[in-house]
Amino acid sequence: MTEAVVEYLGALQTEQGASRNTLAAYRRDLTDFTEFLRRARCALPNLAPDDLVVYLDGLRRRGLRPSSVARRMSAVRGLYRHLLRSGALDRDPTEYVEIPRRGRSLPRTLSLEAATALVEAPDTTEPRGLRDRAILELLYATGMRASECLDLKLEDLNLQAGYVVCTGKGRTQRLVPVGAEAAAWVARYMKEVRPRHTGRRDSGRLFVNPRGGRLSRQSLWVVVRRAAARAGLRGRLSPHMLRHSFASHLLQGGADLRSVQAMLGHADIATTQIYTHLPTAALTRMYRRFHPRA
Repeated sequence: MTEAVVEYLGALQTEQGASRNTLAAYRRDLTDFTEFLRRARCALPNLAPDDLVVYLDGLRRRGLRPSSVARRMSAVRGLYRHLLRSGALDRDPTEYVEIPRRGRSLPRTLSLEAATALVEAPDTTEPRGLRDRAILELLYATGMRASECLDLKLEDLNLQAGYVVCTGKGRTQRLVPVGAEAAAWVARYMKEVRPRHTGRRDSGRLFVNPRGGRLSRQSLWVVVRRAAARAGLRGRLSPHMLRHSFASHLLQGGADLRSVQAMLGHADIATTQIYTHLPTAALTRMYRRFHPRA
């Protein structure tokens, strides 16, 4: 990567509070872009709009989806706007290049029965199963992102008052209620399992690995897949599906959109509104009852 790209990534982290995942995605996208510039023998300041058209066409021919092409272009545009603001450039070659429209697909959610089966699947007679149950209960009870759950510290949790402090994108914090069921399982995990793993080392995280360190994203995926296998659920399940299910089930139960937006930590309510396009159980029953060809 060029020095300008490294500087831009540093600015994203320090000035905008970009998460590790965002930085990793931007790093991959801009590494790909600078490799294109190297092959084209074109320096960053000399890029022309026609060069960008060639780059975008190459991404499409490589089979990237419109959403992936749009994300790559967003990273490139962010880089050039940063260079323009810093005075390194006097023009933005990306200004008049059209970014492909992102196709918005409906989120995959679990039914209420499937979500319950997944959360209750771990074998709580063993320490690992008890930890897994606490993680799944908390994810489903709060709608946290995977990274937010893994970054939780002990001081972020107030089980007695029934809430957790989530640190989301841009290091913004929000309070999310925690139900009695999830609170009980987390409390039991903290009492019976966590002390076993933090004898020599304590990272301060709520959920730790057997060495007392922060649980990895890969480990969280394993937790979900292991529970799904025990529950007999088919298909590719991810931690994020519990977040989608949390929002969908709240709205089905009558929660208002603004409250769900606040709990999910969405900056724009339009992001939360996608859950209103999912068919509710009541709507499905009504359709099947009254539609002539249901």
